[in-house]
Amino acid sequence: MDPNRWRAFAVCLMAGFMTLLDVSVVNVALPSVQAGLRTSSSQLSWVVAGYTLTFGLALVPSGRLGDGFGRRRVFLLGVASFTVVSVVCGLSASGTWLVCARLAQGVAGGLLTPQVVGLMQQLFEGRERGTAAGLYGAMVAAATAVGPPVGGLLIQAAGSADGWRWVFFVNLPIGAVTLALGIRLLPRDRGHRRPARLDPVGVVLLGAGIAAIILPLIRAGGGQGPVPWPLLGFGPVLLACFVAWERNHGRRKGVPLVDLRLLRHRPYAIGFLIGVVYFAGYTGLVFVLSLYFQRGLGYSAFAAGAAGAPFPIGSSISAAVGGRAAYRFGRLLVAAGALTVVLALVTVGVLIHVHGRTPMWAVLAGPLLIAGMGSGLVIGPNLTLALQGVPAAQGGTAAAVLQTGQRIGSAFGLAVVGWSFLGTLAASHGDHRLAAGRGVFTSAAVVGAALLVSVGDMLGSARGRRRTRPVADGDRQAAIK
Repeated sequence: MDPNRWRAFAVCLMAGFMTLLDVSVVNVALPSVQAGLRTSSSQLSWVVAGYTLTFGLALVPSGRLGDGFGRRRVFLLGVASFTVVSVVCGLSASGTWLVCARLAQGVAGGLLTPQVVGLMQQLFEGRERGTAAGLYGAMVAAATAVGPPVGGLLIQAAGSADGWRWVFFVNLPIGAVTLALGIRLLPRDRGHRRPARLDPVGVVLLGAGIAAIILPLIRAGGGQGPVPWPLLGFGPVLLACFVAWERNHGRRKGVPLVDLRLLRHRPYAIGFLIGVVYFAGYTGLVFVLSLYFQRGLGYSAFAAGAAGAPFPIGSSISAAVGGRAAYRFGRLLVAAGALTVVLALVTVGVLIHVHGRTPMWAVLAGPLLIAGMGSGLVIGPNLTLALQGVPAAQGGTAAAVLQTGQRIGSAFGLAVVGWSFLGTLAASHGDHRLAAGRGVFTSAAVVGAALLVSVGDMLGSARGRRRTRPVADGDRQAAIK
């Protein structure tokens, strides 16, 4: 095994942290962007939605590219591209410029992200891989926790007119250090392979299907109409066409964009489904709390980020050990984590409704910390279990498919939980307490669906073991005789 594997993985985590930090920081900076560039509401929406869309579209082709061309090469290209485009975002002179730069930044982030998990699969085996997956989950939580306070501090330091620019410029030193360390520490790609053909028809069908699903959900989650709901009906049709094409393409040429046999591997398929559903509830919760703290309670961007920080802090603590523990407890650990999140979120929703004179951040800190610790037992272990039987050679593509599902789940969560919050807010004529409570309850219900998937998988596995046990017993008796 590579003696530098842990240092190399630290470089991967730095890159992943940079891409995720950019999401949470930019959300806080939107008022500053509007003040500095005088953007329209539509442009402001696309600053967030454009990144999400192109990021999701780039994941699977990028994962396939890394598996075929070399993960180190694609990783370094992604880091360099993301860093350069971040600077371009910071130099934007108009809303249109910023939107176009954010679209390009999403592509760069999508190029980079699958390589992180692909390299994890390549560098580690067994329980070490579980430990690495736990650290990956802790990094996701840490980036979520750090982003809002960092964004608030940057904006306060540089002023509301230009503070948003430093939200992007901060990626320059992070990217430069990551690139230099990556060149030095990442394992060299074996041989000088030429990139495998990316199957352009498959890329177009998959991209169109994902876009048809994500675009209406993004518009609905942002509370801005009109929402192109007819597109949502075309999404599953295009994805079905993609599956049919990939099966035929694999039989004829043997190099599909996605090896569909991955989805016939039960742990991977269950992990994919849990990721989609859980990230819907997870993302919806972050959205609701951010709006409630800032609009409902009048917190500043920094204070809102600090008030919501117990959730990602708890997640980073438990995720660091959860990935390794997954090998011992299996899907039970994921189910226990999801149950903890559901119970804690129900408590949060109740406390919002019955809130008295105690500051809300103090009232919610404990339940949010517990919810976060449950969350850490879902994300890292689910990733470990899903990728456990996946060959290292397919690690990038497998990770990209999982992450694409998470992006779709996030968009779905923003639409459903956002609709619950914003719809209640409109119907109640601005009652933020009522709207936030319902939004949190909706998020808990969505996480509850992930819990049901986990429990169903455990029950199905138990039935399967009972059916095979008589055969195993007979074999043992025959061996004894």
